[in-house]
Amino acid sequence: MSKVNPAKFVREVRQEMEKVSWPTRKETMISTGMVLALVAVTATFFVFVDWVISTLIRIILGIA
Repeated sequence: MSKVNPAKFVREVRQEMEKVSWPTRKETMISTGMVLALVAVTATFFVFVDWVISTLIRIILGIA
């Protein structure tokens, strides 16, 4: 098992962090908006599918 040098680890982390490409505020806002829109579309889809399935089950069981 090799020894871990904390100073070397910190230097390597700093070097890697310099390579990171951080998104701009505008890119982050656009991505967030897209995620929220897709969540809303998906939620609406599943609400509709749930309503259709529950209606069909009520008709089949004669509850409606």
